[in-house]
Amino acid sequence: MKDSMLELKKIIAKEAEKVEAALEAYGQSPDEDLQILFDAEAYSLLGGGKRIRPFLVNEVCRMLGGDEHASMPFACALEMIHTYSLIHDDLPCMDDDDLRRGKPTNHKKFGYANALLAGDALLTKAFFVASSNPYTDRATAADAVVLLSEAAGEIGMIGGQIMDLAGEHTKLSLEKLHRLHSMKTGALIRVAVELGCLAAGYAKESAEMAATVAYAKKIGLAFQVIDDILDVTGSEAELGKSVGGDADHEKTTFLSYYDVEGAKEYAASLTAEAISAISELKNSEVLTDLAVYLLERTY
Repeated sequence: MKDSMLELKKIIAKEAEKVEAALEAYGQSPDEDLQILFDAEAYSLLGGGKRIRPFLVNEVCRMLGGDEHASMPFACALEMIHTYSLIHDDLPCMDDDDLRRGKPTNHKKFGYANALLAGDALLTKAFFVASSNPYTDRATAADAVVLLSEAAGEIGMIGGQIMDLAGEHTKLSLEKLHRLHSMKTGALIRVAVELGCLAAGYAKESAEMAATVAYAKKIGLAFQVIDDILDVTGSEAELGKSVGGDADHEKTTFLSYYDVEGAKEYAASLTAEAISAISELKNSEVLTDLAVYLLERTY
């Protein structure tokens, strides 16, 4: 397992470089009057990170025999939406964070208004990039936009953020906490595998889509459980962002219901279920290793 983890880290790093190059190509400023906007977008969009969501898009497409030329625009669109959410999540009206990926947050670097608009621009650009994918047919691109809209909107990430705000200073039930994170964190992880399936030519009703979605739901929840643990046990230097924010905002987290060891065991059980969900799919070894990697991460 150790050797496979080392190999996976190399694969993730190589994939992140390809995604970074593709994102940079989408971010060229066409107008010097708009330079500060494009600079603010690039500051967060090209600020590093493991690129797990675009990795999932491209890897699912490859696993199912698709061409990553078809999946890369969808992968970039998803990363734009993820980045916009991070910019807005860090704003004073939300989590009011000063640090992201080891650097000052976007609003600390460019000011509140420019950060807000940079996030808005990335969200809008994401739909343009997905809808104009030159390597898929128009129907597939349209399906991708629908899925992205659902994942990012009221019944997805934004709805989850609303529930997250409601969970400050008021303890949510465990059932609501699960729903919150299936929307806030899980929706973008789920749509990553859906986009990968679409790019590979698999319909929303296919068995392959069902299996990878089941996998994504479990790793998405496990990802959040580990995040909650790291917010308590991690260091700012390792994580590249502020720690202890959940406690500062009196948020309901999985550590509101489990101690650290219990939460780790729960995340491990979710990971096992994720691996089981894709066990019948050919060439699923990388996704299996990824589930373990996300479980064992320390940053």
